[in-house]
Amino acid sequence: MNLPQTKHSLLALDAGVLHLTFNRPDARNAMSRDLLADIINTFDAIRGDRSIRAVVLRGAGGNFCAGGDIKDMANSRAAMAKAKPGEDPIAEYNRGFGVMLNKVNTAPQATVAVCEGAVLGGGFGLACVADVTLAQADASFGMPETGLGLAPAQIAPFVVQRIGLAQARRFGVCGARFKGEEARRLGIAHEVFKDAAELDKLLADTLKLIKRCAPQANADTKELMLGTMRMEPDAIVAYAAKKFSEAVRGAEGTEGTLAFIDKRLPKWAE
Repeated sequence: MNLPQTKHSLLALDAGVLHLTFNRPDARNAMSRDLLADIINTFDAIRGDRSIRAVVLRGAGGNFCAGGDIKDMANSRAAMAKAKPGEDPIAEYNRGFGVMLNKVNTAPQATVAVCEGAVLGGGFGLACVADVTLAQADASFGMPETGLGLAPAQIAPFVVQRIGLAQARRFGVCGARFKGEEARRLGIAHEVFKDAAELDKLLADTLKLIKRCAPQANADTKELMLGTMRMEPDAIVAYAAKKFSEAVRGAEGTEGTLAFIDKRLPKWAE
């Protein structure tokens, strides 16, 4: 697997798990243009690779991600003065957040977000699109954009999908911050950890469960679940039946059935 070159993140592949670490600790891993590109390019590169079973997203230096990079926002604003008619550097920069979140949201691989420290703005959006979100008890979650005179434009739709309109509206117009336990109560986080030892066990247990599932079956399951938000009920029924038939006749379905009969683990879980 040829992983892309990255500027503001670190990539490490270990036993089918890709660890993608945001590496701007001095800026609390704020989302620069280069970091956005790192994430987008990485998920594009691995999309067709089922040997990568999971992607673990984490921030270096004790923070997950503090949101957008203020310097890049300022540079985009300055670029407006030189923009040609029809060009909008600010909108293009903001669009990158939506593209990035959509890449993670629709990735065929399982995604795990390890949320420590600041989990704000774009970081909050990532917490809402990960398949499994593990939250540090003292982590700080929130959408602070409205306090800066901005709208959480690209993040808001994913927050609504995660926790519902009523809660999303409250956090949007109040800009309130909350900790890991509240994130779990709301359904943003699935598990909460207090220290490194608890995190290590949670992450290991989570990855073990993911690897017990067949990679293509996981990809199909994610696609079907996301499809419920954009397909008509009758279309979902027909599409789900088609995918199920393909799975039963496919290599994973055959191996899974034989493994069950033989009372052994399927090959993908060995």
